[in-house]
Amino acid sequence: MRFLADIPDDDVQWLDRRAAEEGKSRAALLREAVTAFRAESGEGIERYFGMWKDRRDLGDGVEEQRRLRADSARVAPRDADLFGPRASE
Repeated sequence: MRFLADIPDDDVQWLDRRAAEEGKSRAALLREAVTAFRAESGEGIERYFGMWKDRRDLGDGVEEQRRLRADSARVAPRDADLFGPRASE
């Protein structure tokens, strides 16, 4: 879809310089900017919430997190030289 937008001259000049540096068109940079703006606003991620809610092959997500965290703690013990002693030590 095409649209008309009023942009200050100094912004257009900056956009043209940036487009030349990146070897892209002004329109391509504007499309990328809109995509990035939408991603930062969080609109895109909501569509994925609940995506796996009906999957029965995954089991309990919380239990899986606990299992993975426990495995990680056993595989990579905390290095006291890097992080200092634990509060209980």
